[in-house]
Amino acid sequence: MNEVAVLEVGRDALLVILKTAGPIMLAGLVIGVIIALFQALTTIQEMTLTFVPKIFVILIAIIVFLPFMMTTVIEFAQQLFERMATLG
Repeated sequence: MNEVAVLEVGRDALLVILKTAGPIMLAGLVIGVIIALFQALTTIQEMTLTFVPKIFVILIAIIVFLPFMMTTVIEFAQQLFERMATLG
């Protein structure tokens, strides 16, 4: 295995990480901005107001995107196993 192959595996791994974590992080970011805007407009500074909706939205996002995430990780694992099989 040469340096190019190692860099390809690393790049593919980073893309899989972005594909799987991206939608959930984006959902958390969007709800965080909405809550911050709501708090700034109403001057309500309750600490639990930030955590409970974020937890709920992230949980819903995980449930919605879990099939996509599993498919992405399984395809990446299969590609890795195929690369390992061609080495030996």
